[in-house]
Amino acid sequence: MIQRRVVMVGYHAAELLDIACVTSSLVMANLHGGAPPYGVFLATPSGLPVTCASGLTLQGQLALERVTGPLDTLVVSGGIGHEAAAANRLIVGHIRRLARESRRVASVCTGATLLAATGLLDGRRVTTHWRYAHVLAARHPEVVVDPGPIFIRDGEVVTAAGVTSALDLALAFIEEDHGVALAREVARYAVTYLQRPGDQAQMSIFTQGPPPSDDLIKRVVDHITGHLDTDLTLAALADGAGVSQRHLTRLFLKHLGQSPGRFIRRARAEAAAHLLISTPLPMTAIAARCGFGTVEALRQAFVDRYGIPPSRYRSVRTAT
Repeated sequence: MIQRRVVMVGYHAAELLDIACVTSSLVMANLHGGAPPYGVFLATPSGLPVTCASGLTLQGQLALERVTGPLDTLVVSGGIGHEAAAANRLIVGHIRRLARESRRVASVCTGATLLAATGLLDGRRVTTHWRYAHVLAARHPEVVVDPGPIFIRDGEVVTAAGVTSALDLALAFIEEDHGVALAREVARYAVTYLQRPGDQAQMSIFTQGPPPSDDLIKRVVDHITGHLDTDLTLAALADGAGVSQRHLTRLFLKHLGQSPGRFIRRARAEAAAHLLISTPLPMTAIAARCGFGTVEALRQAFVDRYGIPPSRYRSVRTAT
C-alpha cells in the first residue's frame, strides 16, 4: 500500500516531546486503520544519533542530506538547540529543499526558527512557543508572528506552539487526512483531550497567574476566577480590595498587561468554553454561570475570544 511519507527533522538538543507527540500519534493512526498509512521517519544530520534536550538519545533513521521527495509531510521539531540548528547552513538548506518537495510543511515550537531561516515563512502568519515569539518576530520582521494560537495554518505551511501542541497538530493532520472519527479514536487511545482547536490560546487565564509577589492582584484574580457569576464591576472589585478604581486598574495593567474589564471578559469566555464541551448545559445556564447577563453577551465575548460562536464551538469540539 502506498504510504504517506512523513519526515520529522531532529537535531542536537531538540525537544523529545515535539518529536514523540507527532510520530506516536501518526503511528497510532496506522494501528487504528488509517489508510493509506503513514510512513514516519526521523531524519538527522548524517543520520547520526541526536541527544535531545532531556538528555535521551534518539537514533536517526535517515540522513537529512540524503532524503528525497516527494514527501507527504515535513515536520521540523523545536527545542533548545533551535538557534544552533538554524545557524547551520546545511540543515537549513536541506529543510528548504525538502519543503519544495512536500505536500505539507510544519514546525513545532521553536522549529519555526528553522523554517524562518529558510525564507519559507516570509509573508505568512505563524506561531511558535509564546516565550520565543518576540525573538522570532524581531529577527524576522518579514514574518507575521502571532503568539496566541495553539497552531496556525497558512497555505501549505502549519506552525504549532510549544511542546504538547504537537499532539494537537498531529490530531489535526489525522483528521484532515482520514476524518474526524479516526482522529477522535487516536485521541481516546492517547488518553488526551479530544483535540484543542488551533485558535485556542496557548496561555489560559486559569494557568497564567499574576506574579506571586503582588498579593493584592493575586487576591483579586482569585476572587474573579472563583466568582464569575457575581458582581465583578470595577467599583465592586476596588471596594473589596480596599483601593481606588484607578489604582486597581493601574496594577492590572502593570502586572497583567490588561484592564480588569478585559481580564474578566476573557476569564468568563474561557470558563464558558470549558462548560460547552464538558457539560450538556444549555446556553442560558452557561451564560448565567459565567456571569454573562444574556446569551447574546456570551456570544459576543466568545466570538471575540475564539473567532466562532459558542454553538459552533460546542458542535465542533463534541463531534464524534
